[in-house]
Amino acid sequence: MTNPLLQDWTTPFALPPFAELSDADFAPALDAALEEGRAAYRAIAEDPEPPTFANTIEAMELADETLDRVAGVFFNLAGADATPEREALQRDYAPKFSAYASEITNNKRLWQRIKTLWDTRESLDLTPEQARVLMLTHRSLTRSGAALEGAEAERLTEVKSRLAVLGTSFMQNLLADEREWFMPLEEADLEGLPDFVVDAARAAGEEKGADGPVVTLSRSLIVPFLQFSPRRDLREVAYKAWAARGANGGETDNRGIAAEVLALRDERAKLLGYESFAAFKLEPEMAKTPDAVRDLLMQVWAPAKAQAEADADRLTQMLHADGVNGELEPCDWRYYAEKRRKAEHDLDEAELKPYLRLDAMIEAAFDCANRLFGLEFSPLDATLYHPDARAWEVTRGGEHVAVFIGDYFARGSKRSGAWCSAMRSQKKLGGETRPIVVNVCNFAKGDPALLSYDDARTLFHEFGHALHQMLSDVTYGSISGTSVARDFVELPSQLYEHWLEVPEVLEKHARHAETGAPMPKDLLDRLLAAQTYDMGFQTVEYVASALVDLDFHDGAAPADPMAAEADTLARIGMPHAIGMRHATPHFAHVFTGDGYSAGYYSYMWSEVMDADAFEAFEEAGSAFDVEMARKLETHILSAGGSEEADALYTAFRGRMPGVEALLKGRGLDKVA
Repeated sequence: MTNPLLQDWTTPFALPPFAELSDADFAPALDAALEEGRAAYRAIAEDPEPPTFANTIEAMELADETLDRVAGVFFNLAGADATPEREALQRDYAPKFSAYASEITNNKRLWQRIKTLWDTRESLDLTPEQARVLMLTHRSLTRSGAALEGAEAERLTEVKSRLAVLGTSFMQNLLADEREWFMPLEEADLEGLPDFVVDAARAAGEEKGADGPVVTLSRSLIVPFLQFSPRRDLREVAYKAWAARGANGGETDNRGIAAEVLALRDERAKLLGYESFAAFKLEPEMAKTPDAVRDLLMQVWAPAKAQAEADADRLTQMLHADGVNGELEPCDWRYYAEKRRKAEHDLDEAELKPYLRLDAMIEAAFDCANRLFGLEFSPLDATLYHPDARAWEVTRGGEHVAVFIGDYFARGSKRSGAWCSAMRSQKKLGGETRPIVVNVCNFAKGDPALLSYDDARTLFHEFGHALHQMLSDVTYGSISGTSVARDFVELPSQLYEHWLEVPEVLEKHARHAETGAPMPKDLLDRLLAAQTYDMGFQTVEYVASALVDLDFHDGAAPADPMAAEADTLARIGMPHAIGMRHATPHFAHVFTGDGYSAGYYSYMWSEVMDADAFEAFEEAGSAFDVEMARKLETHILSAGGSEEADALYTAFRGRMPGVEALLKGRGLDKVA
């Protein structure tokens, strides 16, 4: 039998042939792709010709084409639609992928060719993009340990292999805890809940095979339950389960994994000559140093904490007015904040959600992309990996740009959160390759599916990442799309969120799901007026997580991460009634891989730029200013990692920003 993963894909736009795939195809395809890659790298290393950019760097860029294609399908499915077979494959292949990467790093003949090119780079007559790719390749291998010898090289290989295994285990443990827990609700327990929460709870009960409605640990269900349920006893049970993910004892407990990960990262940094993992990790980022990150976070922490403490006093008064003595607890905050929002802004999420139909918000995201960049989106009739997923062809001026796949609904087989990935990235080397981009979310299903305003913001956020992939226009895949500094990658996504707040966008697309009537002007005004409501809470829960992440990695690894987490929260004076957005045992950003390790701050680093960047549109007089959109595409969205991030931003804006626009955007600029 031929393996469909290894054949030429004759599907429209060379989409993966999902209808022909089975889980049994992945292992042989991955094995074949890994062996093909090994042969390609051996051929490069053993080439008798002197090293050139073409026979070494460009050859390396093409060496993993089959592996990228197969792994792009596998890892997308493993995250969005896990099965026991796929989870087993992830565990099996985590060390194999690590070993493969280490073989490349440890190939001294390959390293010598790259080093020779680097040492003679001034004489190579490279284009700016080629010079950038050479620098990044040399830097990547250096930071991977290519210059190490003997026992140190062997130990680094062992460390990276073990980290790969631990990252996979951490995510699978978290998924298991989220999948297994649910709280059945009696009919009486539904009192006080808006219809959309009741509908979501009933749909979740059907998915779980329960006899009635349930609350699960899906953010799109548990957060509105905590917002609206008047039953403090049930809120407490649900919140504790949510906060305890990854810390329930037994086989799925992540606390020991977190400790081992931190110790191994510290050892890795020391082997490479860095004083800490944070110093190692931040070196290629915009921030450069842990001190620069801490300085930014603390500039925001002080006003955010002051605002949160003032808000906590108000919410505590409301708690006591309800006859509940004692302190405001984390399970109380969202409930009383929602009641206060209703009282102060006359804004009720139950009133708002019918105007935020999922399909309408997708259309709004598409419409903004059309007005800004001339992109058009046509539904694509294609077999995908799950019935919930849907696809569009993206064109501009009649020319194919990309395939966009949206997978929006929560299900037990999908990991939590929201993300953007590419099953295929844009590049020109070896022939023009157009991307296949995927947005994955965890919205509650409904008929029709209705979003909270936070959900709608998430949809725009992930679509901003998708635009970064779709509009990429570079030669080399290694710098394509979102292959940029970690603290720059969130700029396009967070910037795109601003278009959801543009009144004319909501006036056009926020229409009632049943009547089709536009959102009433007074409701729109109240919604926009409340954009910074509860921002003290939102900022505190985020910055606390970012500071804990930084402290974990800035210095010796803590033997007990939970104690270290508590020490950080005590030092910064974490308000009692606010929990970290991501506590250590379920901090997937940090512990499932190195992507956001010592880097969770990057959302805020990027927010400094996104607030300033949207001000550029406002200064130009329109959120859809043609010249600013052209500059945004030219210097950021199409440029990938072709230049340093600060150079790209300066080319767009003319200067680097300060923190002032961020504080203003969060309504924290006037907090005492």
